[in-house]
Amino acid sequence: MRAFLAVAATGSFTRAADQIALSQPALTVQIRNLEQALALRVFDRNTRSVALTRAGRELLPVLDRLVRELDSVVSESRAQASLGRGVVRLAVLPSIASGILPEVIARFRRTHPDILFVIRDAIAATVNAATRSEEVDLGITGGSLDLRDLEALLTTTDRMHAVFPCGHALDREGEMSLAELAAHPLILMDGATSVRQVVDQAFAAAGLRIEVAAEATYMSTAAAMARAGLGVAILPGSAMEVRAVAELRSRRIGSPAFTRRITVIRRAGRTLPPASALFLQELQQALAPPLEA
Repeated sequence: MRAFLAVAATGSFTRAADQIALSQPALTVQIRNLEQALALRVFDRNTRSVALTRAGRELLPVLDRLVRELDSVVSESRAQASLGRGVVRLAVLPSIASGILPEVIARFRRTHPDILFVIRDAIAATVNAATRSEEVDLGITGGSLDLRDLEALLTTTDRMHAVFPCGHALDREGEMSLAELAAHPLILMDGATSVRQVVDQAFAAAGLRIEVAAEATYMSTAAAMARAGLGVAILPGSAMEVRAVAELRSRRIGSPAFTRRITVIRRAGRTLPPASALFLQELQQALAPPLEA
């Protein structure tokens, strides 16, 4: 196609060969191969002149557009490979998306300002499904994990905290015992969340009965209920709500059972895009220690 465009532009096989750095015989072979592939004659030529045939004139804008598009694809691919550009697509637990993740992205973009991020914040089941279907490059999920079609890239832990208003009976220093926690009405996350999975299993293992005052889908809603005095919310230490609301206090729950596993995942057997592979290194540094408020 480049040989065809060069001959069409210069009106000469000799000048076209010079323009695209081919020998004239090699360029002639290229044109012959194109004509054979198309089953069309694209040039009328003799010893003195070269002219486009009618078919050649019709092909000219089409092949010119194709070559430009191919050049653009190659240029964009090379830019991504050199990390000049790229898009990192993530599915992330809401507590991570509103907590530690913005700081990690900001640090990463200081050295890679042209890499964009598409974030989908969702409960663990949705994160897993989006990663499995390759809607995203990386997932940050929580709780127990079915690794069918998925690969765990790194794992850390997130301790649960009790969240309550300032001046509450639980407002003192140190970790909280399960007996202290179970003595108060509780605000729990929705049953489909990884946080609720951890809480239910921990109370069941301890054999403690609890009073559930309310359930919430969003952590901000649970924090607002706690602030209103409706009960004690149980939220992960990574959640922004644990430390962002001035009227609220939090204490870590002492039982090791109140620990949520956080895992970075990808679709098994898939190569990450260059930008996502580099961001994974940033995540490894950020998530190496346990997540705490």
